[in-house]
Order: sequence, then C-alpha cells, then structure tokens
Amino acid sequence: MQGLIVANISNLYYIETNKKIYEATARGKFKKNEISPVVGDIVKIEITDEENNKAVINEIEPRKVYIKRPKLSNITQIVFVISSKNPKPDLLMLDKQLAFSEFLGIKSLIVLNKTDLDEDKQFKQIKDTYQKIGYTVIETEAKNRKGIDTLKKELKNNMNAFSGNSGVGKSTLINGIFEENITKEGEISKKNKRGKNTTTAIKLYKIEDNTYIADTPGFSTFDISEIPSNELAEYFKEFKENISQCEFIGCTHIKEENCGIKKAMNDGKIEQSRYDRFCKIYQELKEKEEHKKW
Repeated sequence: MQGLIVANISNLYYIETNKKIYEATARGKFKKNEISPVVGDIVKIEITDEENNKAVINEIEPRKVYIKRPKLSNITQIVFVISSKNPKPDLLMLDKQLAFSEFLGIKSLIVLNKTDLDEDKQFKQIKDTYQKIGYTVIETEAKNRKGIDTLKKELKNNMNAFSGNSGVGKSTLINGIFEENITKEGEISKKNKRGKNTTTAIKLYKIEDNTYIADTPGFSTFDISEIPSNELAEYFKEFKENISQCEFIGCTHIKEENCGIKKAMNDGKIEQSRYDRFCKIYQELKEKEEHKKW
C-alpha cells in the first residue's frame, strides 16, 4: 500500500492512505543505507496490525525535492510570510529564501502579514518591489481573517511549506485557513519584539485533496550553502537576463567593471536594495566555502 508521510514524531511516522492514517516505523535497512523517511515522502507500507492502524515502511519513492534542514520532501511551493510590523520585515532573510526556492526549482508565494499595524504603509513598497520581479504577493491581516480566502486559492493543488521568522503570524494564518486552532500560536515578546519559537514537530495539514500545508520549525534558518556563490545571481529572478551582458565569464557582479547586473541596476532595472542584499548573501556563501576548504 502507498501513502504520504504527514507527520514524524521521534521514530514514529504517520502515513496517510486513501483509507486512513497509520502509525509506522521504518525498516532497519534505511538506517543501514543512511537514509531516513521524512515528512512529504511517498512511501510503500506493509500493514502489521489493521485493527490498531500499525504499519512498517518498506520503501521510499524517489523524491522530487529534498530539503535537509528541516527535513522535508516533495514540497511544490514555499509560502514566505513576513510581517509588516512587530517583528519588522527581514528582507535579507526573504531574499535568501527566494534564491533557495529558485535553486530547488519550486514556486514562491510572498505573504505580507500584519498590514494593519503598518500605519505608514511601508509594506506597499515591499509589495511593489517583489511584484515587479514577478512574484505573487498577498496582503493579509491574519487576526482579522483579511486576505485568507485569496491565500487559500494560491495554496490549491500544492504541498506548501510556510516559512518565516518566529512571530510573523504563520500559525495564526494556518489557523485562519482551517478556521480552527490547529497550531499553537507564538507569542511576541513585548520586551524585545522578537518571536519565541513554539512549533516543535514538522506536520502536514490537509486542506483538501492534493493540498497540504507543512508547519515547519526552524524553516526560517534553513541552510542555503548548497548554492555555490558563483551561481547565486542565477537564482535572483531579475538578475538572470543580465548575466550575459557581463564582459567577463565568471563575473561575480561585485568588484568587476562592465558588469551586466550593475549596469541594469544603474539603469533602474534592478533595485539597489536587492543588489545590496545579493552582495551580503554572496559574501556569506563565499566565507562558508573558504571555511570548508580549511
């Protein structure tokens, strides 16, 4: 029988089939082969106790996408949630995540939450920046259910992973989508305005057939060092078409003269702020690569 891993708690896996959900363990051969089943995997199972819904995982189907940390497979869309206020928008983190999504070859959706708290409407500029690049951006007020229906339409027929710093409203949005309190909401510390992590296990929530949400702890800190620094520009959507205009093959787009990306920025086709964040991310990747050599 085939099923989908919808949750992993310790060494137990919860497998959704077209009949019901089974609690399963994994065969020892996986450990021997240094592979473990993860949430999002399609697996073949053998029923060991039908009455008590027990099973064992025999086989993992080939993965289309795999994320190492947190361990998650076969997602088709990452929903990047940033708050307009409390905590303030972290655009460096957003750009890292967008680049990683492009690297994985999956869709990105940007959700600007808590727009009601942003009296100066600064989120409008953020929305404009990313829409120009070609990303879908949705405004939401999770507490007031504003924008929830629009968000639900964008989630349809996708396995969605919600990402974003703690406190941006991921759990409130998910609860709004299901109209019930299925995830534990994070409390913003009034003292430092930073979020406190409350989610502890990766779990898939089913909205309808072929539509799931993964609530994932630690997703905002996933490691993007799989991207080689010299390829980073390829994963900035609006940079790609200008790479061919660089004078030198292997241009880093940092120090070189006659760089197609820098020229596009000077011509107003690329925003300076996006380029500045690209330089920071490039430097981080470069430093990690140098560190690995030693």
